[in-house]
Amino acid sequence: MDRTKIRYHNKSDKPDNIVKRENDIIEMCLAIESELPLFMKSFFVYLKTSVLPMSRLAYLRDIRFFCRYMISETSLTSASEIAAIKASEFNAVTAKDINLFIGDYCTRYYVENKNSKGTTVYENGNRSLARKKSTLSVLFKYLYRDEIIENNITDAFNPIKLPKPGEKEIKTLEEDEVKRMLDAAISGSNMTKKEMEFWRKTRKRDVAILMLFVTYGLRLNELQQLNMTSFNFQRGEFKIYRKRGKESAMPLNKSVMKALKDYLENERPSADKIPIEHKDALFLSLQGGRMTERAIRELVKKYSSIGMNTSRSSGYSPHKLRATAATALINQGNSIFDVQNLLDHENITTTQLYAAHKKHSKQELIRNFEWMDEFDKYSGSGNDKKGGGKKNAE
Repeated sequence: MDRTKIRYHNKSDKPDNIVKRENDIIEMCLAIESELPLFMKSFFVYLKTSVLPMSRLAYLRDIRFFCRYMISETSLTSASEIAAIKASEFNAVTAKDINLFIGDYCTRYYVENKNSKGTTVYENGNRSLARKKSTLSVLFKYLYRDEIIENNITDAFNPIKLPKPGEKEIKTLEEDEVKRMLDAAISGSNMTKKEMEFWRKTRKRDVAILMLFVTYGLRLNELQQLNMTSFNFQRGEFKIYRKRGKESAMPLNKSVMKALKDYLENERPSADKIPIEHKDALFLSLQGGRMTERAIRELVKKYSSIGMNTSRSSGYSPHKLRATAATALINQGNSIFDVQNLLDHENITTTQLYAAHKKHSKQELIRNFEWMDEFDKYSGSGNDKKGGGKKNAE
């Protein structure tokens, strides 16, 4: 079956692009499952019914990565392709093998580029390592429970230290940096000659994108999947599709509505110039198709770097604009529960991290904790020993 030519019969009230995105993820899962050993079939069924599609895809990618490691880097299997790995070979895997994979190989490994003679070095931090460990823990526990392997080796997996919530500094844009970022999108300030060429064709679109990010704290995929039909300007609201298949109606404020209407009325191509499969897409590339997540990410990186007056490579991601919106809303005195609802945080603890975040708390603390008065007394800079200096009474 040629999966590239699949058509979806959409019986739901979701837009076609949302249904297609969900099914594309499922198709990617099925493609990876077809590469993996057949004895994992019941585990695939377990993932299908137990986790969200994106999590399922992440699990399968991690498992495929481990299987490739078994073939290319170890003597754990005699197979030359992943599907040929035997259950008996998985049964022979020990906790020590997993610990070497996670703690040694995954921290830094090399991949030869097929289309060039170069080699890419990949490194994983503790969060990525912990995710891979979690994936293999779930897999090996399931295989043990399903009596495919004889022992539960997961208790002997090495622990991985992760920072506690709140330990890692939350990166956000300052209020003046947001204003400079938006000004750059509106006026084209601080851009290179080449950037100006593109800006003249997309400035109204870019302003609308940035306004949606910093106002609502949208996730990247939520913004990328927005449609023309997502918006009801008469009601003053728009609809987004979130994690776990949820729909949310978001109110439009005046500035966002103004930016969107300016883009729609004065820059977005007319319907007859847009390919039929992209006619409903809100944000279009210069080629007339729906903007990709990568293109939006690069756009945000460019404008945020201008806002922070730093290099383009140091610009922020859309997720940091989400953090910017969350922090700004809480700092304005809004209820933490209202912000949780707006940003679709599953756990209030996540929102509390933004409530606890005060970027200038250290500066404020130290600024009001001065020792100079005491230092002046003994150094003579404030008052000499003969009493000839300024008097405190004066």
